[in-house]
Amino acid sequence: MATYVLVHGGGHGGWCWQRLTPLLRAAGHEVYTPTLTGLGERAHLLRPDIDLDTHITDVVGVLRYEDCTDVILVGHSYGGMVITGVADRAAERIAHLVYLDAAIPENEQSLVQVAGELMAAARAGSRVVDGVELVLWPDSDAVKYYGITEPGDVAWMWDRLTPHPWKCFEQPLRLKDPAALTRIPRTEVHTTSSLSMAPPGTAEALAGNERTWVVDSGHDLMVTAPTAVAEILLQLGAD
Repeated sequence: MATYVLVHGGGHGGWCWQRLTPLLRAAGHEVYTPTLTGLGERAHLLRPDIDLDTHITDVVGVLRYEDCTDVILVGHSYGGMVITGVADRAAERIAHLVYLDAAIPENEQSLVQVAGELMAAARAGSRVVDGVELVLWPDSDAVKYYGITEPGDVAWMWDRLTPHPWKCFEQPLRLKDPAALTRIPRTEVHTTSSLSMAPPGTAEALAGNERTWVVDSGHDLMVTAPTAVAEILLQLGAD
């Protein structure tokens, strides 16, 4: 039995994994889908000091209090920033890192540095509420990047999306032991949608990597292609 901890991306919450988690649990695995502070059903906890460190601490706390070990830690989108920090702080609990169409940062990088163009588009629609600068509002153009087009999916998603504190995206990731992080096995799952916007030659460069998959989907592949994602994760759990 494997243990999966799934970390959502910006503007989302633990709810976004609802189509994927039954597939993993049906195979007999443990699955945790924490919602990061200030988002989803925890939006009432929004406050000005929420940043990347807050969200890293959220997930480290789940690992500790649920006594999770040998974890397959999955991060989607902004969640890639979070799981990288979690692996640095709790390396002894992590068996595998999975970047699900996610940011893959280096030490001292922020999401603004990793995905500058997308973050500029996100901030163009920012609003300040109760002293918190928020981006990725459900009615903003930035959320079109999620790649959700089927009307039923749109209605389901847009009713649950919440704006995200900008501070999380501009805070640099600070690793205590970058070398130790490289010793944790890592898998990358990309989407055809994201690769279509990547620099020329990116897809060809990824093709030779045995720990890289490409899923024909929009960015929110856990919603639009849950079976394909589950097959990849289950294969990793069986390794």
